[in-house]
Amino acid sequence: MEIKVSYDRNQGGKKMELDENATVKNLLEKMNINPVTVIMSRGNDIILENEILKDKDEIKIMSVISGG
Repeated sequence: MEIKVSYDRNQGGKKMELDENATVKNLLEKMNINPVTVIMSRGNDIILENEILKDKDEIKIMSVISGG
């Protein structure tokens, strides 16, 4: 299946191929991203690592920034 991924301010995003029934965790592993450092969304909904992705999904990945 093919999904579109935008990572932080990556304009336009990029298309990625994943196996059927791939999860957000599979996507993050493929992109070499530590899941603890990001928040993911599909549309206006926050999604978790175990969420199963669907063909043509558009996923946004945003880095978590903390400070003190």
